[in-house]
Amino acid sequence: MNMPAFEPRNPGFDARTRESFARQAAMRTLGATLAVVEPGRVEITLPWAEPLTQQHGFLHAGMVATALDSACGYAGFTLMPVEAAVLTIEFKINLLAPAQGERFRMVGTVVKPGRTVTVCEGHAYAIDGAREKLIATMGCTLMAVTGRDNIQG
Repeated sequence: MNMPAFEPRNPGFDARTRESFARQAAMRTLGATLAVVEPGRVEITLPWAEPLTQQHGFLHAGMVATALDSACGYAGFTLMPVEAAVLTIEFKINLLAPAQGERFRMVGTVVKPGRTVTVCEGHAYAIDGAREKLIATMGCTLMAVTGRDNIQG
């Protein structure tokens, strides 16, 4: 499905998104990298790491959900005005296959941006050599937050 082209409300969306991502300790803990930032679309990559696995050696579902939530959140953030911050207010994840691979790619895409509420979808892929496999999907609802001193973009 072709996603519509979105016009960001902040011309500095790329730098602002990257700066916010750099402040996220959770993503640093996962070893995640912000690989792609486009209006309404973000890709986060992370390597397989033993401390992030469950008992069978797969990337733990909680780690998949965390990185996919951030991909969706930052996809929505790219379209928000300069005064807005972003918070997830709901998500649902479908785990389709074991998260087994050398590295992972999490893609967040805006489905419907809004003034206050934005809806996104996410896709997580496990990459093993040249093979890429869809391992999870996510539906995510975000809220633009403004006027709160303790919540900044």
